[in-house]
Amino acid sequence: MYQLEGKKCSFLLCLGISIIIVSFIYFKTRIPTDLKHLQSSDCRNFSNECRPILPGLETAAQWYRRDCQVVNHILKDNQPCVELIRDLHFITRPLSQEEEDYPLAFIMTIHKDLEMFVRTLRAIYMPQNVYCIHIDAKAPLEYKKVVRGLVGCFENIFLSSQSETVTYGGYSRLQADLNCMKDLIRSNVGWKKVVNLCGQDFPIKSNLELVQYMQSKEWRDKNLTPGVKQPAHIRSRTEFQHQEIVGSHVIQKGEKKEPPPDNLQIYFGTAYYALTRAFVDFVLKSPIALNLLKWSKDAYSPDEHYWVTLNHLKEAPGSRVDGGWEGDIRAIKWKDQEGTNHQGCKGHYVRDICVYGMGDIEWIINNNNMFANKFESNAYPEALDCLEQWHRSKVLNQAKIPVQPSWVLAITEKLSTSDDFNSTTVT
Repeated sequence: MYQLEGKKCSFLLCLGISIIIVSFIYFKTRIPTDLKHLQSSDCRNFSNECRPILPGLETAAQWYRRDCQVVNHILKDNQPCVELIRDLHFITRPLSQEEEDYPLAFIMTIHKDLEMFVRTLRAIYMPQNVYCIHIDAKAPLEYKKVVRGLVGCFENIFLSSQSETVTYGGYSRLQADLNCMKDLIRSNVGWKKVVNLCGQDFPIKSNLELVQYMQSKEWRDKNLTPGVKQPAHIRSRTEFQHQEIVGSHVIQKGEKKEPPPDNLQIYFGTAYYALTRAFVDFVLKSPIALNLLKWSKDAYSPDEHYWVTLNHLKEAPGSRVDGGWEGDIRAIKWKDQEGTNHQGCKGHYVRDICVYGMGDIEWIINNNNMFANKFESNAYPEALDCLEQWHRSKVLNQAKIPVQPSWVLAITEKLSTSDDFNSTTVT
């Protein structure tokens, strides 16, 4: 009996030691540590203001971005897709079962700033998701060619089957999203919700955090379309007819519009959303939605009333009839909100929206939104570098599988306290 107990204890001890060893090997290899040979010496260093934002890098002797010529990669002729995907550091496997079981769809409308597009795309890219890219019809031919070449390397990224000449504040912006929705609804990917982005957005939440947020008690099976009943000061947008000067601007005409169809109460909100697949199907097929769409063609910036109005209908799938501004869609610094929601723009304002500078990044990451808007890769490149690295570091640290070396965007060299040689670590 004692001999049996002894063997049993020995077995359990060996089993425990084996588990510890296997766990050590897994976590040791989960994030690769030897990437010194992959670093690029001509990359721009991170701003010193970024040091306190990136965990573990405050005391780094040297820190390097591994990727400073993003656009150059996709401008190379005849580069094999496998090399392009590797060199641009796209993540090539689902990072958790939770994310794999809840694929998302993304709509991206773009027309300029190729580098910004690529860096946003790789930040949101996961192989289980699906992506529709709408290129503005007025974008340069070379721009379209390069985007088409990159998109062709992925089975789950495609160009919108119909392209619009998008006008700021015009119906064409709404139509661009609808074109992608028609394509996405036919997709073989069983996506759960669709999120729309423009070319100047960048994510704050990781894909895992997006999935968890979409499935939270508040938003499970619900659409996110923050907005309220149309305020009096913007009613002219839908009370008067507007004319879209294609590819240029929108002007208000003197004639009044007919009242909204089907006695609809018009709401006003953000043009950004996260919508269930059932709601998208409703938007594309429902007579109420189609009537509202037709009525909206000569309104100003109809994407700011269309989604939120439909989401207040009781018969719309996933609607929030009593919803307001809830839903953390975008971190935006509006000029007229200085001193209340934020303490000013550290970059510069365009159409009263802040183009973020380095001094805005801490505010962005402390904001519990899904995405931040807006960025320009050439205006304040150090701000984008910092946020991108912070985001990718978070994504890889949350991964439930071993991290591949090509997924890593930056490395650090820290001076060892016990000897005189540099040790290279991954962040």
